Amino acid sequence: MPVQTLFEYLEHGESLDDFLEGFPTVRREPAVQVLEESKDFS
Repeated sequence: MPVQTLFEYLEHGESLDDFLEGFPTVRREPAVQVLEESKDFS
């Protein structure tokens, strides 16, 4: 998964759904997991 791109989408005000539309091979569950895990580092 292009994790850096996911964070860039969100930083620019795009939604997770927008990201998933742009990367149809990425499933929602792993993307949400990455976001959840990143909260632990904040």
